Amino acid sequence: MKILVVGAGATGGYFGALLARAGEDVTFLVRPARAAALRERGLRVVGRDEEWTVEPRLVTADELRESSEPYDLVLMSVKSTGLDRAIEDVAPAVGPDTAVIPLLNGLAHIDALNARFGAPAVLGGVAKVVTTLDDSGDIRRLAPLAHLAFGEQDGTVSARVERIRKVLEGAGIDAPVPADVLTAMWHKWVFITTFGALTSLMRGTVGDVYDAPGGPALGPALLDEAAAVAAAAGHPVPEKERAATLAVVSAPGSPMVPSLYRDLTAGRPTEVEHLFGDLTSRARSLGVPTPLLDLATLHLRVHQRRVTTAGA
Repeated sequence: MKILVVGAGATGGYFGALLARAGEDVTFLVRPARAAALRERGLRVVGRDEEWTVEPRLVTADELRESSEPYDLVLMSVKSTGLDRAIEDVAPAVGPDTAVIPLLNGLAHIDALNARFGAPAVLGGVAKVVTTLDDSGDIRRLAPLAHLAFGEQDGTVSARVERIRKVLEGAGIDAPVPADVLTAMWHKWVFITTFGALTSLMRGTVGDVYDAPGGPALGPALLDEAAAVAAAAGHPVPEKERAATLAVVSAPGSPMVPSLYRDLTAGRPTEVEHLFGDLTSRARSLGVPTPLLDLATLHLRVHQRRVTTAGA
């Protein structure tokens, strides 16, 4: 199977590295500066008492446009802020039989990909890894998790889904096919917005918030709002998943923070509109009140405008 990974960051880079290490035909679509760094150092995975490197096959957008051969599988792993550009960059690689699996959180990207490539080409995807890029550009693995749930948007288990699952599992990736991948994406969205709103609003780790007077009530309140939106949209969160999310956002002393918090505190742009703006907009259209999530959205929008103005 010929695989193109769009991006070589903490998520796509990790999945792509696992696939390449397993001997799969993997190419990474990257910007020229990232390509130069990877050619010099290789794609390195470190952390949790392991360190290994693959010599990645790389292609830039300009180089991809010169090739007319499509790929079998495209893993779209970019920030939502770079999605529009990534869609145009990857277009030459998408043929009539190409499967595109996005690894973004939220749901707005599905509409964008469907519009560009047609819904039959696009699968749903839910990625769960605990990785980050360190200052050297290496992928630092923080927890033993490599999970990529995916499936057809209509819920059928197609022959191509089975082929892709076999390839992913052969690389050591947990690759379940949920009965309804869009519902799975909604549930991940509820988790991400609950976790992100908690830490970004309070500017602290989960433990910082929970250990403060009044702090234990905030996580459950945020989860109630996000879950109410999902339920109104037809994707109620099962009690088991609610309990798992509560365990993460209601843990005394926990040092956990999401990548959104790291971007916020580092003064980088965040995915505020893709994750929070879209969710609160859907909440309004569904008649679901989300005062805490609205506040988190405003907080992140103020940051986003400040960052954008500073970079102008």
